[in-house]
Amino acid sequence: MTNNTMHSVEKIGGTSMSRYDDVLSNIWLRPKTLADGSSTLYQRVFVVSAYAGMTNGLLEHKKTDEAGVYALFAEMDEKRPWQDKLDEVEQQMLAINEDMFADDALIKKRSDQFIQSRINDVKECLEHLEVVCHFGHFQLDDHLHRVREMLSALGEAHSAFNSVQLLRKHNVNATFVDLTNWRSDDQMGLDEHISSAFKNIDFATEMPIVTGYTQCREGLMRTFDRGYSEMTFSRIATLTNAPEAIIHKEYHLSTADPVLVGDGKVHPIGQTNYDVGDQLANLGMEAIHPRAAAGLRKKNILLRVKNTFDPEHSGTVIHNDYCSQTPKVEIIAGARNVWALEIFDQDMVGDAQYAQRMNDLVLESGVRVLTKDFNANTVTHYMKGNKRRINWLMDRLQSAYPDADIRVEKLAMVSAIGSDLKIPGLLQKAAGALSSAGVNIQSVHQAMRQVDMMFLVSDADYGKAVKALHEQLIEQSASWTDQQTA
Repeated sequence: MTNNTMHSVEKIGGTSMSRYDDVLSNIWLRPKTLADGSSTLYQRVFVVSAYAGMTNGLLEHKKTDEAGVYALFAEMDEKRPWQDKLDEVEQQMLAINEDMFADDALIKKRSDQFIQSRINDVKECLEHLEVVCHFGHFQLDDHLHRVREMLSALGEAHSAFNSVQLLRKHNVNATFVDLTNWRSDDQMGLDEHISSAFKNIDFATEMPIVTGYTQCREGLMRTFDRGYSEMTFSRIATLTNAPEAIIHKEYHLSTADPVLVGDGKVHPIGQTNYDVGDQLANLGMEAIHPRAAAGLRKKNILLRVKNTFDPEHSGTVIHNDYCSQTPKVEIIAGARNVWALEIFDQDMVGDAQYAQRMNDLVLESGVRVLTKDFNANTVTHYMKGNKRRINWLMDRLQSAYPDADIRVEKLAMVSAIGSDLKIPGLLQKAAGALSSAGVNIQSVHQAMRQVDMMFLVSDADYGKAVKALHEQLIEQSASWTDQQTA
């Protein structure tokens, strides 16, 4: 690995990857301008996600929770439905190969053989694991996290390998950096694995295409689950001392969702800081995982979010020292299908130890807590997670607190976010906008740091709430007027 720090580390999301012709012309074959004014195709590292839908098929659907290969395998059904699902995913992967390389039989054959070999390895491994787990000394639960990681590796390996073939076809010196550790006896730590993979790469003459999944001792999915590719991206940037990290997505990081508010009523937010990025990630907007952002933040690496399909636009820059010149709301964001789990128990009054078991069970459930509130006798967690995990948590909490009244309700969370929200009367304006739109506020949260203000509303009111807040807090603000007349 060369010691210069001219390179950028860039991540391409799954939806973008599925439009590989656009990625090819808008990103890979679009020269990068260096500080001295020269341009090059190189000095860029690309971390790629699996093609859209592949990880859903391999694990479970991210939004609907429909079972993928992993979820079906975990059920240990004697009919082995996971095999049919894996065959289905394989056919989808081969169909992508056919579309990408229809005009080159040799490359198509090479790509088919690569992914078929990996899928056969997975089939053989899972079949043997089923047999082993029929013996009492071996429990399936002890191995499921490894199964999940192995299946995840398939999607990124497929897209990375294909991308290298496509780039070489266009005379780009692309290098396949396979961090999946496939069929290897070595077990390295995350940083050691990445450093080893990059030690002989010359950024000036090679374009590394890297699998978003990294196999390592720490087990990325235990901590980050499906945010693992962002952690790979972040660690590569920090370990190679990249001055800039770029995320290519299928949309701009805008003042709100244009589908909800209207395309002509939103605009890219231009620049913001990592505090705002953390709040967006907490809501599931996936600008970048908070733990991945932390590494970039500590190394003072500039993060840029770009729209794959608008290559002329400079995107949104996220960095440490940005703060809006005047306090303002920068973005209205939110999350649907938020579960409000409320625990009412008069025995908790004055008992400092009451919530200890509760917190342990929430952590064990695997649900993601967006925020929580409490008073003398009530604790409410606002969480993202599938209904099965919520039900599991409710059962465990009821067993731990048999005298408590526990209920759950599906809500939505809408948040006004900005690098500086110290605006007198902001809460009054926001609440008034929601009230005028006929939206009932069920709970409000704002921390003293004043970078976000959260409103819990009925799930059915989500769209109305986003539109009302965007109109009142952004479209009617002075900064919006400046943006429109610029």
